[in-house]
Amino acid sequence: MPSEIQTELAPKVVSFHYTLKDTKGNVLESSFGEEPLHYLEGGGQIIPGLESAIAGLKKGDKKSVAVKAVEAYGEFEQELVVEVPREQIPKPDVEVGDRFHADSGQGHSQVVVVTKVTTTHVTVDGNHPLAGQDLHFDVEITEIRDATEAELEHGHSHAGEGHEH
Repeated sequence: MPSEIQTELAPKVVSFHYTLKDTKGNVLESSFGEEPLHYLEGGGQIIPGLESAIAGLKKGDKKSVAVKAVEAYGEFEQELVVEVPREQIPKPDVEVGDRFHADSGQGHSQVVVVTKVTTTHVTVDGNHPLAGQDLHFDVEITEIRDATEAELEHGHSHAGEGHEH
């Protein structure tokens, strides 16, 4: 019986520049002129819709990508908007726009943003700021390389400035 040959491709670290726009074409963010973004393929470090859309691209490739909200930061979840008594807020001088970590009730914390403040209550929103939005990316792949053992062990790319453990 012939032996089966299995070839397993090493996971890659992909580096790319991007410009992120909303559906009206407004630029929300861009890495051009700065350090590119680096991620370990399959590591969940970038939104799923973008990762699948740029999979298979090569160094130097450019692509425009439309990502639906569900494949980006998810749909807006009204149940993540909560009004709490002001005395439960750790900061006495809380203001709209403040961000802090709140107990999710499931053993981990999540970042929430203050959206409304009254004399008695504070409304916080646990949705990502881009939840519910379809997004558009212009991407340019700057580098693709095999992941190192350390990157595979840690589950993320060690590329870029200022990486420490």
